[in-house]
Amino acid sequence: MAIVRPFRAVRPKREYAEQVISLPYDVMNRAEASSMAADNPYSFLHICRSEIDLPLIDDPYSDQVYSKARKNIDDFLSNGILIRDENPLLYIYRQTMNGRTQTGIVGCAAIDEYLNNTIKKHELTRVDKELDRIRHFDRCNMNTEPVFLTYRDDKRLRTIIEGWVRNHEPEYDFTTKDGIGHALWAITDKGVIESLSSLFDEIDSLYIADGHHRSASAVKVGQKRREEHPGYTGEEEFNYFMAVIFPDSDLRIFDYNRVVKDLNGFTAEAFLDKVSEKFEIEQFDAGLYRPETKHTFGMYLKDQWYKLTAKTEIVCNEDAIKSLDVSILQEHLLHPILGIEDPRTDKRIDFVGGIRGLEALKERVEQDMAVAFALYPVSISDLLAVSDKDMIMPPKSTWFEPKLGSGLFMHEL
Repeated sequence: MAIVRPFRAVRPKREYAEQVISLPYDVMNRAEASSMAADNPYSFLHICRSEIDLPLIDDPYSDQVYSKARKNIDDFLSNGILIRDENPLLYIYRQTMNGRTQTGIVGCAAIDEYLNNTIKKHELTRVDKELDRIRHFDRCNMNTEPVFLTYRDDKRLRTIIEGWVRNHEPEYDFTTKDGIGHALWAITDKGVIESLSSLFDEIDSLYIADGHHRSASAVKVGQKRREEHPGYTGEEEFNYFMAVIFPDSDLRIFDYNRVVKDLNGFTAEAFLDKVSEKFEIEQFDAGLYRPETKHTFGMYLKDQWYKLTAKTEIVCNEDAIKSLDVSILQEHLLHPILGIEDPRTDKRIDFVGGIRGLEALKERVEQDMAVAFALYPVSISDLLAVSDKDMIMPPKSTWFEPKLGSGLFMHEL
């Protein structure tokens, strides 16, 4: 079963929603966040990146930062920018990008289902990033940003969701400057809420699509509260964390590409010779090369695009991890040839989300890198298959777009 529970959202008053919404906290640095919020006192960045309201300090994880986030929440509430819904509700959140929509349920998932792996993961987390959100959620007494979950599409859930959307006006409906449409409906009918929750009860698993650090941090805050309240019943809000839950068929995964600082001592010619041992190499002279099938790669080197095709002997389709293109590239090129042993920690490699386009790879090579690799996107079915086997994908395997908007709902613990 998959518990999806209603909650009393803390969210913007309707007339402020378009000013409050921001990008997620982890897709920008401090300078970018400060610039984005410079002329907008209602931006959610004042909460999720509260350091922008403090003098520049050496430690971005100081107590001041988290205390400022809590104070800004209190100020937003007292000034009527944010409101608390009176009753526990489920919500429908729809995003539209380039004519495609993804429509999910906003509710709370159970920390016990994260712990017992009903909520499945596919990435490792970093301790420093976990600690940041642990301190942020704990001090704010809220899950300030949701986890992005998915499930295998269910026609019964879709019918209820589409029926509500068709027959009710949204609480919010606007398009942000980046062209992403955001709409939110509050489900106020107890019977509909119960029907949705009951249908989720019949779903075997939920899957983390994006937000492994947020989910791990939210769960650890819940465990901390359990220790602080040894008589807890399991019904307290800290036993649950906020999520947006989309059907898998709505989602699109973009490529997550690689750029490397140098050729590990090889000349360009020697490097190409070495690559040709495991990959077929074709020079591509018709502009940028974007891989069109699995096990093919684009490579930009010395003002030239190449098509790489993995040779049959290095493709292991029987293994859910080894068959991924990110694994093939890492195990047969990045590590043995370029010396990138651990892409999570090696400072010679960087990652470029596919939403930025292949031109961004070319620019990086022209600016500060030696070679770039374009990958074919991981499929959602691959992600679910890996998660079902309790396996971990290589780092930086998936890039989801659109990103969830932050600030449209918070969950009070």
